[in-house]
Amino acid sequence: MGPSSPPEAPDSSPVPNSAPLTGSDLAGRVALVAGGTRGAGRGIAVQLGAAGATVYVTGRTSGSERSEMDRPETIEETAALVDAAGGRGIAVQVDHLVPDQVSALVARISGEQGALHILVNDIWGAEIEWNKSVWESSLDTGLHTLRHTLRLAVDTHAITSHFALQLLIETPGGLVVEMTDGTDEYNADNYRVSFFYDLAKAAVNRMAFALAHELAPHGATAVALTPGWLRSEAMLQAHGVTEATWRDAIAHAPHFAISESPAYVGRAVAALARDPEVARWNGQSLSSGQLAQVYGFTDTDGSRPDAWRYLTEVQDRGLPADVTGYR
Repeated sequence: MGPSSPPEAPDSSPVPNSAPLTGSDLAGRVALVAGGTRGAGRGIAVQLGAAGATVYVTGRTSGSERSEMDRPETIEETAALVDAAGGRGIAVQVDHLVPDQVSALVARISGEQGALHILVNDIWGAEIEWNKSVWESSLDTGLHTLRHTLRLAVDTHAITSHFALQLLIETPGGLVVEMTDGTDEYNADNYRVSFFYDLAKAAVNRMAFALAHELAPHGATAVALTPGWLRSEAMLQAHGVTEATWRDAIAHAPHFAISESPAYVGRAVAALARDPEVARWNGQSLSSGQLAQVYGFTDTDGSRPDAWRYLTEVQDRGLPADVTGYR
């Protein structure tokens, strides 16, 4: 792949042995899920563990200290869930805005494991002022939001990649997953509710594209991956439901019927990690629903929600909520 040539379109036909992950498919693999405290990061860490991987789970909220997000979920809880799923979870408190902490983390992984096979950049945490145009907010507030958003959504990913990829490329076949919100195709045609949020997520997608060019000569693959309408802990709380009762929210938010659990995108990452032909996706912008059709995994309820197709064809057209054919 040349530095100015676009990635080739992947063959999206199912790969051999594309059944859902079971047992120890990823035994011996080492993963770093940066930002694995909750949400998609937690779902990814647990599903990698379910496939037998050793997973380093990082974040700022531990059992003894919370980040400014002030959420109760901790990295230790995620690591315990990885263990319970069949893998090995290792919680390490890291502020990924601090290069020395990230460098020390990678040195620890190298010393303890000797390799890094999978890097998931899922760091986020910015507070966004929604439904206000860039001129409706004060300039000071807007610029503060922009700096904060881009630092947490972009700087952390760049810092982590700088250190972690030096170890990852030592073993051919490495995988880097840049977690984002929205596919390139969807984001190109749709405003993402906030000027600042739109910029941040576009930057993450572009980072995956750039990393794909730099990693290809080393036999590694980089992709951008988005879940659909994710039932994160915060989302469930906002709707006044739990993962067990999430369907109750459909009464006041009908399109919530297309939502998906964090396990779904976790299974997408695990499927990519075990695919011997994963390089076919290099530089691509992918979704959990898209990959479910290729690899054959399902969400926890046995369905395959395809949220981004649903958004385009149903919700954004103002049609009544109907997930028939979309999950």
